[in-house]
Amino acid sequence: MEFSLSASKLSAFKNLPVAPIAAKRPVTDTRHGIARSDDYAWMRDDNWQAMFKDPSILDPAIRTHLEAENFYQQAAMADTEALQKTLFAEMRGRIKEDDSSVPSPDGAWLYGVRYVTGGEQPKYFRIPRGGGDEQITLDGDREAHGKPYFRLAGTGHSPDHQAMIWGYDDKGSEFFTLKVRDLATGADSSDLIENTGGGAAWAADCKGFFYTAVDDNHRPSKIFYHRLATPQSEDVLVHEEADTGFFMGVSGSRLDDFIMIGINDHETSECWVMPADDPQAKPQLVAARKTGIEYSLSEGGDVFFILTNAGGAKDFKIMQTPVGSPGPENWSEVVPHKPGRLILSVSAYRNHLVWMERENGLPRIVIRDRLSGEEHAIAFDEEAYSLGFQGSMEYDTDTVRFSYASMTTPSELYDYNMTTRERTLLKRDEVPSGHNPGDYVTRRVMAPADDGELVPVTLLYRQDTKLDGTAPCLLYGYGSYGISIPASFNTNCLSLVDRGFVYAIAHIRGGKEKGFSWYEEGKRGKKINTFTDFIAAARYLDRENFTSHDRIVAQGGSAGGMLMGAVANMEPEAFGAIIAAVPFVDVLNTMLDDTLPLTPPEWPEWGNPVASVEDYRTIAAYSPYDNVSAQAYPPVLAVAGLTDPRVTYWEPAKWVARLRQMSTSGNPVLFKINMAAGHAGASGRFQRLEEIAYEYAFALKVVGKV
Repeated sequence: MEFSLSASKLSAFKNLPVAPIAAKRPVTDTRHGIARSDDYAWMRDDNWQAMFKDPSILDPAIRTHLEAENFYQQAAMADTEALQKTLFAEMRGRIKEDDSSVPSPDGAWLYGVRYVTGGEQPKYFRIPRGGGDEQITLDGDREAHGKPYFRLAGTGHSPDHQAMIWGYDDKGSEFFTLKVRDLATGADSSDLIENTGGGAAWAADCKGFFYTAVDDNHRPSKIFYHRLATPQSEDVLVHEEADTGFFMGVSGSRLDDFIMIGINDHETSECWVMPADDPQAKPQLVAARKTGIEYSLSEGGDVFFILTNAGGAKDFKIMQTPVGSPGPENWSEVVPHKPGRLILSVSAYRNHLVWMERENGLPRIVIRDRLSGEEHAIAFDEEAYSLGFQGSMEYDTDTVRFSYASMTTPSELYDYNMTTRERTLLKRDEVPSGHNPGDYVTRRVMAPADDGELVPVTLLYRQDTKLDGTAPCLLYGYGSYGISIPASFNTNCLSLVDRGFVYAIAHIRGGKEKGFSWYEEGKRGKKINTFTDFIAAARYLDRENFTSHDRIVAQGGSAGGMLMGAVANMEPEAFGAIIAAVPFVDVLNTMLDDTLPLTPPEWPEWGNPVASVEDYRTIAAYSPYDNVSAQAYPPVLAVAGLTDPRVTYWEPAKWVARLRQMSTSGNPVLFKINMAAGHAGASGRFQRLEEIAYEYAFALKVVGKV
């Protein structure tokens, strides 16, 4: 299907100052006999590792350029300031500010999280299970006071409920500091563990804990044991991963009797276990890593249940093995592989085995009685919905907790008795400003791809929206790492939908919405399918009069930002505008640089262009930065964070500079960079709404609704 060129959106951006023009300082790189020139390589600070921990040392020339970009985008969006405030107020008005989770039971206590009116950060609390006064265990707002950025890593109470580990990042660079709090007094001890991944697992005697250390390149390469009241320098190395291509983390088991070390990249995994009551024990290998084989453990008393794709089980199966001899020679099948039914996770309890699966694009929870083998499922009838399985912190229980939502239905939280099959509604999320599900329509449509595959697209719009091609549309996509985008309730997008937008999610290849093969067909050498699927979704929405091509605002973040860059290069006339958040757009340069935090672990997802000329050519063919050309690009908004270790700030900075140089349309290219945040953007819940309001104001501006 051919589109005519989009009309210039310049009329929406009047009286702009001169856009920043980045200096060109060509650097040539030759790999596999192929030479490339990069005009903007200078935007990468040579001292980036140190800068992530101390942003004040950023190269002054780079800082000056980034500040000029912020000045330019502020001027371009100045006429939307009132709209941004209105959008922010709307979105905030849909949040129950003094909200609280339903506390979860664990032993003698119930643990929960709540927010107070006006509060940006969560407050963690606990209540005696038999009744009594609430105890605030951690006040996030108090800990964040005076800090421009503050993100909690969460909390983990000790098995005896006397102490709590908590972690925070106050730079946005995801180097987390761990502290230990006495739950009786509320005071933090002298224990201070820096440069961690944010998580920890208590030893059984509660006299110490295990944690993952992160090196200067932000790689989780070592597991340490920390004994309370000793300096970090005396921590004991428990396990070390020499391969920089693997992530590593540590966790405890539901029965608190095992410490589990998980090592993985995007296609291979390996697990080690050790008794939680012996910090000096040597971890035991469960099954040695084999490329392409994934597995994970869930303790079930005297057995481990294993979720794995071994033996050709592409959509995964469940095995079990004795905890005393967990090697693969002792694995036996519990739930067989069924093509097209993707098993997502598994949890074990004393009397039941529970797993989440997805079939035909819809999730369900399946429960098996461990004694009788009888199974039943929890499912819903809506055309598109999402389920979230929260499980239980306790092992000896017949009750598990799950959430349900759809694009029109606010999230509902249930306790479910696995024996009686009774479902108890615990909470239905409130929308204080009001919400009538009957005012909206949610649909699941199928967009035909170029090769005949059908791409699911979830839609949300008002009942009174005219589907005659005039409605603007925000089309969201991701399509990487096998991540499936749920059809869940999103109060923020109502600010667009209530203004006549069709809100659409394209479930493109690279995710797992249609099984594991859907993921395989959108990675490495087949990555092009991710991009053509998204374009096919845009074409379908145009053809079926849900919208028109020049009123589609495409949106994606991180790897979804790479998607935005790729489709803008491939078919810019298919979109009215592009919003790319923390966009992974300099793919080839990043995958060629094994000093960057995530590069070696990412090679299984994208390919290794260092070792393989074929992978080099594949990535070079779609890498957004490398494929910017002289053509008519729509308006583009890029958003990033200075201390982002996942998608470094210079990727979008370079991309924007090249787009601005090459575009023939005259449409603006805006770059907003948060100088005090990382990959996740602003850390407070309302601060984050301000960022969303800004992006939505851009979308409304480019379709003429300002």
